[in-house]
Amino acid sequence: MQCCLIIDDAELVRGVASQFLERAGYMVIEAEDAQQALQTCTARMPDLILLDWQLPGMSAHEFLEGLRGLCPAGGPQILYMMTEFDIKDLTRAHAAGITDFLLKPFDRQTLTAKLDQFAQARLAST
Repeated sequence: MQCCLIIDDAELVRGVASQFLERAGYMVIEAEDAQQALQTCTARMPDLILLDWQLPGMSAHEFLEGLRGLCPAGGPQILYMMTEFDIKDLTRAHAAGITDFLLKPFDRQTLTAKLDQFAQARLAST
């Protein structure tokens, strides 16, 4: 079973995303900040990360740098969750290693479509 780590300081977002992902067959782990998420990744690297763009304490970009230190070659697919489209931030996030982005609020259909894209890309690369 694939594992997904949801990193968001909003409990509601984590809860809704968890429900969607569990229905899609993922085992879900939640973290409310980037520091907690890095500790989780050190213990068990997830297959997929849903990463909020604004986190308390450590920024999403600092998290991505820390994650790169844990898995310099490859690593999990990262879906960057944004509340507003900011091309500069998105470009910086892509350079730091995100796979794709998702605008919040999102619904099950939108998230499922992204997961399907990830699955197809994974199959195409094997």
